[in-house]
Amino acid sequence: MNRVVPEQEHAWRVGTAPGIFPFIGHGIALYRHPLTFLNSLPAHGDLVEIRLGPQRAWMVCHPELVHQVLMDSRTFDKGGPLYDRLRPLLGDGVGTCPHQAHRRQRRLLQPAFRAARVADHTALMAEEVESVCREWHAGRQVDVSATMLALTTRVISRVLFSDSLDATTGAEIRSCLATIVRGLFVRTVVPVDALFRVPTPANRRYRRAVDRVHAIVDTAIAERRRATSCGDRTDVLGILLTAMADDAGAITGQEVHDQLITLLFAGAESTALCLTSALDLLARHPQEEVLLHSEVDAVLAQGQLAGPDELPRLVRTRLVLTETLRHRPPGWLFTRVTTRETDLAGHRLPPGATVLYSPYLLQHDPASFPDPDRFLPDRWLPGKAVGVPHGAMIPFAAGSRKCIGDAFAMREATMALAFVARNWRLRHLPGHVERLRPAATLGPRSLVMVCEPRGPRPLGTPHRVDSPETWAAAAPRVHDSRTAGGNGVDGA
Repeated sequence: MNRVVPEQEHAWRVGTAPGIFPFIGHGIALYRHPLTFLNSLPAHGDLVEIRLGPQRAWMVCHPELVHQVLMDSRTFDKGGPLYDRLRPLLGDGVGTCPHQAHRRQRRLLQPAFRAARVADHTALMAEEVESVCREWHAGRQVDVSATMLALTTRVISRVLFSDSLDATTGAEIRSCLATIVRGLFVRTVVPVDALFRVPTPANRRYRRAVDRVHAIVDTAIAERRRATSCGDRTDVLGILLTAMADDAGAITGQEVHDQLITLLFAGAESTALCLTSALDLLARHPQEEVLLHSEVDAVLAQGQLAGPDELPRLVRTRLVLTETLRHRPPGWLFTRVTTRETDLAGHRLPPGATVLYSPYLLQHDPASFPDPDRFLPDRWLPGKAVGVPHGAMIPFAAGSRKCIGDAFAMREATMALAFVARNWRLRHLPGHVERLRPAATLGPRSLVMVCEPRGPRPLGTPHRVDSPETWAAAAPRVHDSRTAGGNGVDGA
């Protein structure tokens, strides 16, 4: 039964989710029907107690309360079942480190993600976008999920390591990441370590994948350190090794490893899922696809890649990506842990309490987004986006732990989506049924579509009257400008 807790300005509702099973808690519901389970929770309160295995945890269901959690990273620190599972993979990099280490780590990495540096990567992104589509031809079936992950892995690998990873190693990383993401989710919702020490085939695959990614990164670091000109490289590995050499003790070899693993994992998986979801949703919504094609036909010539002059004009493209991030946020469920006794929604939480929040839940709340299950890029047009409640749209988190790579990810996704849409129309296979099963991240994982080439626009074909220039004022801001913190996954 819900108990109403009065506060100065808001009477918060605090409740408990039904259906607790001994030992596994709500693990079955979260594992089998996670999105349905999430959407059921606001009916039980703004702050809802759930069970992750035998552990008590609290799901935050109201955007104001989530904002409170994200803006107080000292009290609500990175921790809980998700980060307990991420740390053996990522170490204590910028996305997983505790509060006291975060500012120093972020300051070290920030130069690689400043606006000017992100702009410098435009040509690199363009090369890789064109490369992954080079083998497409009319009527070909394309594994869109694998193609987009190949693209994002190649881009982030070059940013991190320049040319240190060959094609075979890149493909191995992609395979390992897919295995890791599947295994992370079940370890989060049923955080019972004994289950995952059993040498089942799935547990062995997960362990091998984690070990292999670590070995690949260690090899890249060792080879660079043996090179005589490692300090001359301007990739992220070069920046980290220079900092290590110039200021002994400022950064350790383990920290170099952890930062590279973190950025590789976050930079490949999330952007790939966003792009795959966008292409899937456009094929399901032909009217939105037509509007996107109108923009890219006006801005880009066939075969052209967006550069610094074209990117500001791809406004509709960014509307589509913003709505994709709302509709299917790749990072859909996160955990925090309290570092001290604190109040949340008028409810007293002890030190070490697990707190969860879900961008998917917030971004599908009909109070914030009418008709939330519909894919409507126009909801981000001027005059409409201003009605979104504070803190309701958080695909990149907020506050001091806001994702360091948001601007990088949006530029990469904009260039890729515009290039594909200008040159290709992708169609689902006959009889295709959507199977959107969340893991540690959310999005299609085995989406196969058919290519249809788009030729030059016939002369005299009218465009929609409101051209991309008319939409210029609509350029969406995926981050919430009213929050403090860095620039562009929950986490960095």
